[in-house]
Amino acid sequence: MNATSGSRPAGALLLCRAEPSAVRPPAQLLREGLLLAPAGPEWSVLVPEGKPWLDDGEPVERVVTGWATALAVSAATWPVLALWWDAERAGLTLAAGFRRTVGYTWLADGTPVGEDEAMRTFAARLDLDPVLDVQALEPLTRPDPDADAHARLIGITAVLARAGLALPTGLAPGESADRLRSVARVQGAEPIEWHGWRDAVRAELDAVEGGRLGPYLRGPKARLLGAAQLAAGVPLLALGVTRRSGGWVTAGVLLVAHGALGLAYDRLRGDTP
Repeated sequence: MNATSGSRPAGALLLCRAEPSAVRPPAQLLREGLLLAPAGPEWSVLVPEGKPWLDDGEPVERVVTGWATALAVSAATWPVLALWWDAERAGLTLAAGFRRTVGYTWLADGTPVGEDEAMRTFAARLDLDPVLDVQALEPLTRPDPDADAHARLIGITAVLARAGLALPTGLAPGESADRLRSVARVQGAEPIEWHGWRDAVRAELDAVEGGRLGPYLRGPKARLLGAAQLAAGVPLLALGVTRRSGGWVTAGVLLVAHGALGLAYDRLRGDTP
């Protein structure tokens, strides 16, 4: 039997299914010491610089679940997977937007204590292959005397590698937090620092504008969309007032509000250096 992870110190990795440029702004909002590095096409990894689970006395699982949830809610469009471990257990927590988090846990010797349905939900929310990847995950939910908790987490990253995850050399689940931090720095990971709310909000706006929704928030397409919403909303609002129809009034108000805000945002950001 492999050595169990009972002697392993607590640690964690946060895997984000997004490029570092998209992860940076919400990560700053956590106001925690983190190191950010690319981890394959459309993947990033966040490595904690500190050990708040020791300083604050909270279990590592609870700490990283809070981080993953906050990141996923802030991002809204990409999921966050927290891999965590301590002397007694190891596990994963997946957060995606405002959905309820999904978790799975193994004891230090690798004994599964999670539900199979959770692993299937995990695969679905990460858009993994519903046949091949789910079949590869199933052995991780079965007893195996030759696989401890560390091996289970390595198995998770192996499955995710088929979806493009490529952790930097030396960053592996089960290592101590100090070693992960040292390796991340050697690999050139970027420190995430808190520079205040103004810079954080500006960075978030820049990230959103640089994404798929950017053309509809700022620029010709944004102005065209705002004008179209106003053009459609004003007649609807007038019709609703004339007919005393609450539904038409509500629709008109929403369209007018969205159009006006869109045009105002485009003008405001257009004047911002």
